[in-house]
Amino acid sequence: MTTQEVANRLVELCRTGQILQAQEELYGETIVSIEPKGAQVERAEGLKAVSEKGKNFAGMIEERHGGSFSDPIVYGKYFTAGMTLDATMKSIGRILIEEICVYKVEDGKIVFEQFFY
Repeated sequence: MTTQEVANRLVELCRTGQILQAQEELYGETIVSIEPKGAQVERAEGLKAVSEKGKNFAGMIEERHGGSFSDPIVYGKYFTAGMTLDATMKSIGRILIEEICVYKVEDGKIVFEQFFY
């Protein structure tokens, strides 16, 4: 898949709440995931570690109130999208997360992601 096709598919899956499926389908085995300093997991390497990080985050959500995922902007092997999540988290209560997500695609798979929020 091209970068545009990967970007479109990721957005499609995320908009329907299928984030874990997106990871299984679109992420490469050597994926590196970077979160801001102070996040529960600031860096995860490898598909298993990134999937586990995603499952742990999903498990912290008590109730989802809403959210959105913007159309992707693609340039070469990179793309970005904006994401919001309005949710009640088990440990901290209701929060609104607004973030920019940056991805790198190689050989039809996402090999790098970084989140800014």
